[in-house]
Amino acid sequence: MTLISFVVPAYRVQGYLRECLDSILDQPFGDLEVIGVDDASPDACGEILAEYAARDGRVRPVRLAENVGLGPARNLGLDRAVGEYVWFVDGDDWLVPGCLPHVADRLRDSRPDVLIVDHVRAHWNDVATRSAMRDVFPDPPGPETFALRDRPETVKLLHTAWNRLVRREFLLDRGLRFAPGWYEDVSFSYPALMAADRIGVLDRVCLNYRQRRTGAITRTRGEKHFEVFAQWHRVFRLMDRWGMAELRPVIFERMVWHHLTVLGNDARIAPELRAPFFAQMHADHVHFRPPGGYPVPVGAEGLKHRLVAAGRWRTFSALREVHRARDVTRETAGRTRRRVTPVVRRTARRARDAALREYYRAELRRPIDPTLAVYAAYWYRGYSCNPAAIYEAARRLAPQVRGVWIVRRDRVATLPPGVEYVVAGTREYHRVLARAHWLVNNVNFPDFVRKRQGSVHVQTHHGTPVKVMGLDQQRYPVGAMGMNFAGLLRRVDRWDYSVTSNSFSTQMWERAYPADHTTLEVGYPRNDRLARATAEECRRVRAGLGIGPEEYVVLYAPTHREHLPGWRPPFDPDRMRDVLGPAGRLLMRSHYFHDRERRPRGPAAGGVLDVSGYDRVEDLYLAADVLVTDYSSAMFDYAVLDRPIVVYAPDWDAYRVARGVYLDLLAEPPGAVAVDFSGLLDLFRCGAVDDEAAGRARAAFRARFCALDDGHAAERVVRRVFLGETPGNGYRPVT
Repeated sequence: MTLISFVVPAYRVQGYLRECLDSILDQPFGDLEVIGVDDASPDACGEILAEYAARDGRVRPVRLAENVGLGPARNLGLDRAVGEYVWFVDGDDWLVPGCLPHVADRLRDSRPDVLIVDHVRAHWNDVATRSAMRDVFPDPPGPETFALRDRPETVKLLHTAWNRLVRREFLLDRGLRFAPGWYEDVSFSYPALMAADRIGVLDRVCLNYRQRRTGAITRTRGEKHFEVFAQWHRVFRLMDRWGMAELRPVIFERMVWHHLTVLGNDARIAPELRAPFFAQMHADHVHFRPPGGYPVPVGAEGLKHRLVAAGRWRTFSALREVHRARDVTRETAGRTRRRVTPVVRRTARRARDAALREYYRAELRRPIDPTLAVYAAYWYRGYSCNPAAIYEAARRLAPQVRGVWIVRRDRVATLPPGVEYVVAGTREYHRVLARAHWLVNNVNFPDFVRKRQGSVHVQTHHGTPVKVMGLDQQRYPVGAMGMNFAGLLRRVDRWDYSVTSNSFSTQMWERAYPADHTTLEVGYPRNDRLARATAEECRRVRAGLGIGPEEYVVLYAPTHREHLPGWRPPFDPDRMRDVLGPAGRLLMRSHYFHDRERRPRGPAAGGVLDVSGYDRVEDLYLAADVLVTDYSSAMFDYAVLDRPIVVYAPDWDAYRVARGVYLDLLAEPPGAVAVDFSGLLDLFRCGAVDDEAAGRARAAFRARFCALDDGHAAERVVRRVFLGETPGNGYRPVT
């Protein structure tokens, strides 16, 4: 018999589901199965579960025809489970590496009905807060099991399903299942503890409980929070049915505590619902109070209990406001103390910047220009990438929109003829940022830019991510040095739309940039040109680069290592050129972060040409017969052309540890792979660059990442964002 069945319900957790599944399947323990329940999720959860099932037989996906909610979805998983124990892990949480052998040892040694494991709350800002395990059990219980009547303090551990494993036969014997609705854990976890003869506690952190910035019910206001009352009613009905009156005082105290917790959360109960919520609390207090009373807490918490018992809402509310006002006063005083440090920096540039900011604020008070769209790319480096493709499509499809580009002064000469622009940092720059109806960028606009009501911010991004991004970088501090994540989230909160090229990108961006924007999963606009490219255009581009029709062109385009400034992968262009032979031509392009290091080059020397300063990278893709790269998003773009790609990853192990990656390129590459330079040369010598195995890998890669790149991505963005239309095929909005 399988020891542990994991039941993983999934609904709108596509950004986190891979991490959850990996945390289970990568454990040094294999006696498990995963029942992944796609609760009719409108995002890619079903696709992810199917993908994992295809490569790991321990994963069994279940697809529901309609959304049933977390409780019923868990029940469906339980019905299909075969393990001796069941662990209900939510799709946005994840296990601690290496925890399962310890869990398995405890299960086998003590055979509990319920085993509670420790957890931490993993907040979006990478701060982890411990659970109440140490407070409830200052002295760990050890391997011995017990009944709830012997250790009633156990009820003070968080009453969730995911911090405990439950023996499956025990659940079936007792008929324990999850009720529908919110707070479904209440009417499952407490009855399980009441009915269990053998409760175990493992004093080891085994699960990360993700505190999501958006999307969690604990951050969602509404009347559905009233469903907490019905769940507690179920608990007391079971208690009465099972004749467990001796547990009533401790369970009752937990009910009042829980009601107070929900009421005290401003993100759950709106002001107009507080009085009726309190009234129901009072009614339940009267109805379920044990005849002999219960242990009322001391201090302020005890006062709350007594006010609930008496039904004194006005007093309760008034005292709450007094405490809140006191907290606000303390916080304000603290901020004032922090601001008293004098700042004595009065340069002419700062004075000018202050004047321009004042001008910007004045422009914010003027009406938005309903026809103005502002475009930028790569921190104002020029006209390129997805914003350029959207700009061109908007000129064709929405000529009433006036497009203005922001560029650095040293990049003005790179703009195509006829493109209207302003120079970054000027008075005109501040004016268009303040007055624009649409703001389109593949990175974020500066922090001083304010999101005006009626303006539309479009984040196009600039590649499918291999390396971790956004909030996920907090786990890789070497690659995130100097990053201000709170500032990042303020910028992300300005987004109205996030353009993604494929489902994988959508999933990763949802986790890296949690906010309430709408995702446009439409393909990458910058790849429209690649999808529509003709043989004649490729010949014309090659001729413009001085490349003959018979030459064999290799483009080498490595990415930037933020954690290793100045480091370059070992690469000898002369040795590569020798292997390519007389007809070979090598193009070398550095990452755009290195543009200050670019030096003008003359004609190609010995068949090697530095194209780092070439502005249109799409031209280089069209000219190349083979792309050699490492962890750059260039591979996803180049794959649209269906030409050979070689992954050259000499520092793969170090990179994935220091910088973090979303994709195992050695396991799922777009073609042949080399981990050292001699191996790279051997691939070209023996023809493995484009053999049958490389072709199969490229086909699978294209099917996964390039399916939406059909040449019409920019049009889909323009029709949705500028014209308010909903495009047809190939478009999937995700909110």
